[in-house]
Amino acid sequence: MKLDVVHDLQSVYRKLVDSTSRPGLITDLGKEAAILDGENAAGCSSSILLLALTLLDPEVTFKVYGSKAEAVEKEINQLTFAKAVQADQADYLFLLKDAGAGSLEHAIEIANPGTFINPHKSAVIIAETGAITVGNDLLLKGPGIQTSTGISIDLTGNWIERRSEKNKEYPTGVDLIFVDRYHQLLSLPRTTQITESREVEKEWVM
Repeated sequence: MKLDVVHDLQSVYRKLVDSTSRPGLITDLGKEAAILDGENAAGCSSSILLLALTLLDPEVTFKVYGSKAEAVEKEINQLTFAKAVQADQADYLFLLKDAGAGSLEHAIEIANPGTFINPHKSAVIIAETGAITVGNDLLLKGPGIQTSTGISIDLTGNWIERRSEKNKEYPTGVDLIFVDRYHQLLSLPRTTQITESREVEKEWVM
């Protein structure tokens, strides 16, 4: 079965919008990814390619991190006509699973945060991770969340601290989208506050 570029990509877009408007909501791209699996020759996961096909067009720019970055950029350019550029100029930054330690922190640091006049011109970072599940490792609060919600992401590094620093001057900042090997998607817009569980436990002790 071939990917329906209208129906299937609209489905991916709706799921992305749902997860962005309700941070902490984990949505499943498995159905759409399964359709794409047999057609994916890009060298990246089907979930990453689905998001690229959904979000990119000739008017935007992107950058890929990973061992096959150049080949993936070429394939995405041929499919979407979006232009690959340096990370600090990109509208979208894609981090593949083999991007290497520190790549997410680097992407957050270098990504365009937009301006106070044009915050919508900021970059979106899309990264492959280990498993994304409902859990208690990270506590989320903010717009779209009634009180708080908990998630767990199999992801190392100090990306939460870097993200907090990057997003401290709202409305500037960057938005993060994570997809795991099971095609589960999680969106963390800049308005979402993230607290690690050990920090919450420390506050309780104090």
